[in-house]
Amino acid sequence: MNSGILLVDKPQGITSHDVVARVRRAAGTRKVGHAGTLDPLATGLLVLGLNSSTRLLTFLVGLDKGYDATIRLGASTTTDDSEGEIVTRASAAGVTDEAVDAGIARLSGPISQVPTTVSAIKVDGRRAYDLAREGVEVELKARDVTISEFTVLERRESTVDGLVVRDLDVRVSCSSGTYVRALARDLGSDLGVGGHLTALRRTRVGPFDVTRASVLEGIDVAPALLAPVDVAERLFPIWRMTADEATDLGHGKRVAVGFDDTDGPIAAVTPARALAGLVSVRGGGAKPIVNFPTDEVAS
Repeated sequence: MNSGILLVDKPQGITSHDVVARVRRAAGTRKVGHAGTLDPLATGLLVLGLNSSTRLLTFLVGLDKGYDATIRLGASTTTDDSEGEIVTRASAAGVTDEAVDAGIARLSGPISQVPTTVSAIKVDGRRAYDLAREGVEVELKARDVTISEFTVLERRESTVDGLVVRDLDVRVSCSSGTYVRALARDLGSDLGVGGHLTALRRTRVGPFDVTRASVLEGIDVAPALLAPVDVAERLFPIWRMTADEATDLGHGKRVAVGFDDTDGPIAAVTPARALAGLVSVRGGGAKPIVNFPTDEVAS
């Protein structure tokens, strides 16, 4: 198989692009992309697509995510994480567990969040992090996100540079577009002592878990690939076509389907169990959203 979705456990200290570059060399193809960037500080699940399966990545980017993270209360930084310069310090000695829990409750559910300044969001065609590195003041608009879980797993207290800091190991489940760094920043701000992220690990993207991911070092790509049809069956309603329907769809003909009208996507699967494409339904007929070369992806 030379097309599929690859789950990689990204190590700390390298960019998502570095992972793509290594997988390109290991797989012997230039056609590799990823769904959702991880910062160099972060570890965990990075979802990649190879060859024609890169067409699936658009539909993976918007899936909800899961993270394990460590938030430090007692200091804020320029990047909202430990890679930035410290901007403010304050003792977190007076921050009670009850106050932390109340602050987390205010940051749970549907919230409006201002993304971290050092982010990949584009401002006038340029990435916010590039503008920030040049000293340009960037103001990003708040966006609506949903925090479905924000749970403290462990609490620790220590002294750094003479001031008490509190570290919170947390688990977060959230909608796409959420910045966990911004949650750390906003929790610290709400508690009046500042906050930033010191560790971040992505554990889940939609139904895909980091426990099923491959280690990057010495990765053997081919046996680790998930077939496009296996991925589609976990994400979309399935239209199992007859041979004639598959032929007609491949020729661009209108094919009647037994689904209610929807913008899609619905996964069109051939009798040989290959993903022929993703379709929407209009007037009882299938309309292709994206097609796949079934000779390449048959499993």
